[in-house]
Amino acid sequence: MSRLAGSDRERIAALFDRHLEVGLHHGAQLAVFVDGDLVIDLAGGTTGPDGDRETHETRHVLFSCTKPYAAVTLHSLVEEGALAYDDRVVDHWPEFAEEGTDKAAITVRQVLSHTAGLQKSTIDDRPTVWSDWDTVIETLEDQDPLSPPGEVPAYHALTFGWLVGELVRRVSGTPIERAAADRVFGPLDMAQTGIGLREAEDDDVATVVGFEPFDRCRDPGEGLGDNAAVAAPFNAETVHRAVVPAANGIGTARDMARFYACLANGGELEGARLLKPETVERMTRLEAETESDGTLDREARFALGFWKGGTTIAPYGSLSPEHVFGHAGLGSSVGWADPEENVGFAYITNGVRDGSYEHLARVNALADAVRLALR
Repeated sequence: MSRLAGSDRERIAALFDRHLEVGLHHGAQLAVFVDGDLVIDLAGGTTGPDGDRETHETRHVLFSCTKPYAAVTLHSLVEEGALAYDDRVVDHWPEFAEEGTDKAAITVRQVLSHTAGLQKSTIDDRPTVWSDWDTVIETLEDQDPLSPPGEVPAYHALTFGWLVGELVRRVSGTPIERAAADRVFGPLDMAQTGIGLREAEDDDVATVVGFEPFDRCRDPGEGLGDNAAVAAPFNAETVHRAVVPAANGIGTARDMARFYACLANGGELEGARLLKPETVERMTRLEAETESDGTLDREARFALGFWKGGTTIAPYGSLSPEHVFGHAGLGSSVGWADPEENVGFAYITNGVRDGSYEHLARVNALADAVRLALR
């Protein structure tokens, strides 16, 4: 029997609809798994300002919600013994650094926990280069750390994905977009999800819109910059077809919630085993935390490829405990798992809003509604 009553679903659906009615975004999807069952599956609004009707199959840019997909691909290789968390990156990727330098000491664990010291790169604001994997990797090979490796937790907004992706390629011999499809999306039947679009796929991705802040009396802080300017490149087909494993995942809330339902259930869902329970526990253990993240200037609690709950800005609900883990994406989407309640949650919109204020309010409202319904 479902742990969500019909009246609870109606209240959650009404809140979902209210977000659309007040103009927080043009279109959205909400999917929730409880005990392995899809108990909420909503879609509403339009695919953009002048778009078609949003459906459950409408694909969205997932922004940083892509990172856990890339990370789990790498975790599956660790589980197989192809590499270890405390291996040096240079041991698998010799061109990454010169022996004897600080950079050569960077480990796989530091890459996954945002402590590698490579939090920014000259290619971060050059989307025309993102489709050239070799140029991206050569740029990272030539870059020196911006902070001492292992000492400063600082969100690697884009570099995280390229570092993880090249490690996957070096260790497995398979490009990250294909390895993720083989190791994550395929086994979990996430048919609408990928890291970028492939050549045979139509570019039918929902249009992303960067909204101005509602509250002009409040300073939203530094963040990643102007919402509209940061979001704009992600409407370009060239970016949709690039491979940006930290930011250009394409997918649906239903697929994302399924992913987190699997992890909440110890790495298995409906007979499909993604990871062993001990791997899930290890990769979601707290690795680094800071009161002022060096990139986003806010609290951060990092696991290995995931954000942990337990901060004032954790996007998993105002009631979320520290054991919850997941990831948000550029003020527009969020996915998380609660292993104690066995819940997988995903909320995806096409409206980018201030991530530490407006987006946090809308995602936490829905997360709280789900949590309260399960009590």
